[in-house]
Amino acid sequence: MKKSLFLFVSVCLTVYILFALSPSVYAMHIMEGFLPWQWALVWWLLFLPFFFIGLRTMTRLMKQKPEAKLLLALATAFTFVLSALKIPSVTGSSSHPTGTGFGALLFGPFMMTVIGTAVLLFQALLLAHGGLTTLGANAFSMAVVGPFVAYGLFVLCKKCGISLRMSVFLAAMMANLATYVMTSFQLALAFPDVTSGVWGAFLKFASIFAVTQLPLAITEGLLTVVVWNFLHTYSKRELDLLEERGVFFK
Repeated sequence: MKKSLFLFVSVCLTVYILFALSPSVYAMHIMEGFLPWQWALVWWLLFLPFFFIGLRTMTRLMKQKPEAKLLLALATAFTFVLSALKIPSVTGSSSHPTGTGFGALLFGPFMMTVIGTAVLLFQALLLAHGGLTTLGANAFSMAVVGPFVAYGLFVLCKKCGISLRMSVFLAAMMANLATYVMTSFQLALAFPDVTSGVWGAFLKFASIFAVTQLPLAITEGLLTVVVWNFLHTYSKRELDLLEERGVFFK
């Protein structure tokens, strides 16, 4: 079982490298220096508490369940791969899958905050995707809002008796869409429309994102279900290690 997971992680990383190292001037989240410094600071301050809680949660889990490291690597690789597939969108930003819903269902939203931030930091430093000043804003939308929406929706779906696969699909899809709703809101706050204000700017940004993001979100939901089927078939024992953590993939 571990060999199967190891192989899957290796394939994910290979695909990531092939896509992520392809040059593209538009391949980024909110780019370095694009936000006014006041807004960049606000999003850093809002993001950091989630990150520190997630770091403490991850440290505790790794001490209690060191066997979960392989699943943690898989969740990280999955996020790396999907967030590297970028399509140019609103000026100063891009559209792409996020992959954060998958990790949120495995480990919870707080741990996914750490994983998502690591992905964004790697991209900012080595691939010029996003930036350090905008890392707080990008992390808040992709590594905080997305995972919490995925987790909350998944719990709600299970309580409503929706099938597990459909719950996984909806959680991953809505995590993706929630990320870009948040990004649109961040851009609207920083650059309100001269006539219609923040709300008008939000509608403009969100409508432009929707053209590329809706099909990407559906695709991400379907791919997440495929990966879940793989884990459920070949790595049930590893998944059982996380059973007591809540509703994840049982």
